[in-house]
Amino acid sequence: MSFTTHCLLVFLKGGPSDIPEIQEVKSGSTVDRLTIPRGNGYEHFEITQDFKDVGGVLMPVYRWSYRTAIAE
Repeated sequence: MSFTTHCLLVFLKGGPSDIPEIQEVKSGSTVDRLTIPRGNGYEHFEITQDFKDVGGVLMPVYRWSYRTAIAE
């Protein structure tokens, strides 16, 4: 049996400036929330209803919503 991993390009709006605006996520379809690991925590983004055209590629826009720390 063979499984195909799908990747989706998304555009991140807001959040820390050191996180690239364009991210590749492993998914076959859009998800409501993304969690991006960063330093000792996670940056959380929520999907908007907007799309961003980057070089002819339409990407769903996710807006930064909050940060959480890694539990020790």
